[in-house]
Parts: sequence; structure tokens; C-alpha cells
Amino acid sequence: MTNQTNRQEKMALYGQAYDLLAAALARFPREMWQYRSQVDDWTIHEIVVHITDSEANSYVRCRRFIAEPGEPLMAYDENQWARVLNYHGLDVDTAVSLFNWLRQSSYELIQTVPDAVWQHEAYHPESGQMTFDDWLDTYSRHVPEHIAQMERIYAAWREVTG
Repeated sequence: MTNQTNRQEKMALYGQAYDLLAAALARFPREMWQYRSQVDDWTIHEIVVHITDSEANSYVRCRRFIAEPGEPLMAYDENQWARVLNYHGLDVDTAVSLFNWLRQSSYELIQTVPDAVWQHEAYHPESGQMTFDDWLDTYSRHVPEHIAQMERIYAAWREVTG
């Protein structure tokens, strides 16, 4: 598989993230979104808000890779954000809507960048030196990985509730 084909597949997955998330959320009863299982420290509610906060960071990182290659990327403590920002007090529907807008905007942007931009680099405090291709790899997988996490929480909830 060529790098270009691989990138196109990742871009397609990246662009499908909102639809994947919306379909997943439709499978989980809202009454269990606050359920904290033994299999995971986070609830589905917290995961959804985290996905949106992560996407807001991704939105900025994407533009930094394109417009300011070589500049450092911001890291953040996702567990502290969930706790201090009171994720459970935030509206999930607002978060999902914001995620959709942010993801769609970046998806449209990355379709227009020249090939050379994919080799732009930036330093991430947790991940080290990254290319723009690495950014795409990370964020194309982010929502599917969290959907799998939600599935595990849902399965645990079903075991408890019968």
C-alpha cells in the first residue's frame, strides 16, 4: 500500500468520525451514559465531552502543522480536564455538535493541502517529534478507539442491569 493510499484511507476514516460517533451513541441508552463501570474510569458522557475537547486541540494542532511547522504543540491532562471542567455538568448534545463542526472544518482543510505539507513536523511534549501524517493517524483512530471503549462500558452496564 502506498503512502498516498494509506493517507486517503485515514482521511476517509477521519471524515466519517461524526457519523460513527452519532451511530454509536444511538446504540447506548442515555440512562446509562453516566454509568461508571469496573472496566473503565470514564463514563460515556465523559468520553463524549473528552472527544470534543480533544478535537478542539486537534483543530489547533492541524492548523499549526500547516501554517507554523516546527512550532511546538500543546499537551493537556485529559483526566484533569474531565475533573476540573466537570464534564458531567456539560451538555453532551452541545459537545457532539461542536465536535461535528470542528471535525468537518479540519476535514475540509486537509483535503486542500499540498503533498509536501504532510511531512511538516512539530514537537508534542508527550509524543515527541511528529509529522502531519502522524497527526492524521492519531486523529483518524481517536473516535473509533473511544467507541470501542464505550462498547466495553455498555457491555459492563448490561451485565450489571441484566
